[in-house]
Amino acid sequence: MKTFFTNIISMIMSALIFVGSIIGIPSMPKGNKVDMSKFELTFSDEFNGKKLDKTKWTPHLGSDSKNTVMRHGGYWNLSMAEVKNGCLTIRTKYLKNGVNKGDPAGWYSCALDTSEFFNQKYGYFEIRCKNPIGVGHWSAFWLLNWEMGNVTGNGENGAEIDILESAFSGKSFLRNRISHCVHYDGYAFPDHKSTIARQYLTHNNPYTEFNTYSVEWNEDEYIFYINGIESYRTDFGGTSKKPEFMILSVEVGGADGKPGRSWAGKSFETMGMNYQSEFVIDYVRAYQYKDKTAEATQTSAEFF
Repeated sequence: MKTFFTNIISMIMSALIFVGSIIGIPSMPKGNKVDMSKFELTFSDEFNGKKLDKTKWTPHLGSDSKNTVMRHGGYWNLSMAEVKNGCLTIRTKYLKNGVNKGDPAGWYSCALDTSEFFNQKYGYFEIRCKNPIGVGHWSAFWLLNWEMGNVTGNGENGAEIDILESAFSGKSFLRNRISHCVHYDGYAFPDHKSTIARQYLTHNNPYTEFNTYSVEWNEDEYIFYINGIESYRTDFGGTSKKPEFMILSVEVGGADGKPGRSWAGKSFETMGMNYQSEFVIDYVRAYQYKDKTAEATQTSAEFF
């Protein structure tokens, strides 16, 4: 009888986990541990220097220190990124005079990518980081190929692969959750396609303690991991068959440089104009399969 009830409880728990993954209720990663023996390192930035290594990173979408770029409800500028204490720190804060002369008042942050220096097809990509705290903005570690904007009906020509998105620190219910997602066919309705963002919990605090977030990408599927434990896998759209680059970013919800309601909560302004947050990255690494040759390319394509 005890075995019978144990089996029933196990079935109920399995059903709840499955339903939760569909409707967005987060759970702890419960899959296999990643096998690192099949990979070899192809990219590493441990951020041990005194400044950003510009042979590895370029400001995303042209947002360098002299050029401020509007992004959703805020702005990107390279000055908001700093290498210190063995980490890369991306700050988000309100600047009433902007960074440069003529900049508008608003919330400023930063995004960096490896598009000019490192693009790879297939392999394993990982970040170790602490996510920012605050309503209305989110940190992310993702892969992209510029051809993702071409509408082809599948993701084989390029996809946005969101390894980490942390947008829930301002929500009281299960605030420690992070999400994975895959997008393809650009971002315009009705062509844009994406998975339901799968949400997971870390065993420790994702804002005050370091955790690792990663994806194993092969010709058949994407396998996501949190702290080396499988959290989710999908072959949505057919996996990208093109080399992709890595992106680090913090974005403020809203539009036209004005913060507003978003999936990360109400306007960032609810935190107060003196508030600032930090996305702290200990390292970013990429690996290729030992038995296959990773494809590395340079790209000069502009964002679609």
